[in-house]
Amino acid sequence: MKIRLNSALKVVALAAAMVAASSASAQSAGTWTFKVGMNKITPKVESGDLSAPALPGTKADVKSDTKPIFTFAYMLTDNVSAELDLGVPYKHDLVGAGAIAGTGKLGSAEVLPPTAFIQYRFFQPSAMIRPYAGIGLTYAYFQKETGSGQMTALLNTGGSGETYRLDNKLTVSYQVGATWAFNERWFADVAVVKTPLKTTAHFTTGQTQDIKLNPLAVSVGIGYKF
Repeated sequence: MKIRLNSALKVVALAAAMVAASSASAQSAGTWTFKVGMNKITPKVESGDLSAPALPGTKADVKSDTKPIFTFAYMLTDNVSAELDLGVPYKHDLVGAGAIAGTGKLGSAEVLPPTAFIQYRFFQPSAMIRPYAGIGLTYAYFQKETGSGQMTALLNTGGSGETYRLDNKLTVSYQVGATWAFNERWFADVAVVKTPLKTTAHFTTGQTQDIKLNPLAVSVGIGYKF
């Protein structure tokens, strides 16, 4: 009887140790996570006027786009993590606003905005739901800016095809989100990121236009801890 009791206690102790080790490796300091999901970027545009010669009040607006997002994170401590958000380029349409509202699509541009965050994750590592807040740096890299026939008609009537370029920018980003653990390895994640971003459009006519894009990004995804 004593031998059986000792054996049972050893089995229980071993099982408890395995559960504790698994929990620590999955949710505590030293944990890596990978997340894949969808991210929608919606610019909250405040457009300046197009420089002369132009119709007074000539402004621009920028449409939203949704693309896949890939995220890697590392738990520096039980509550502090470092995260890197990557993805494919987002394609945003440029449309007329202000005095030229309703003129339709003026052009498009792609932007690749890799972002690195430092985050604070609330509650204990074993909590099923963990809200978090982060601050980081975003590098907005613009590419493949193209103008439409409508842009040419407005800015360079009778001339060759009009186009433009946007200045790349490094800026700060603010993040809030939460994770929901399905088990020790798999989790769901939702995050909202606000980025104060101002750039300048340079047109081939020599005109310029300052634009505050100030995008709001909302992502949902599924992650794995290892």
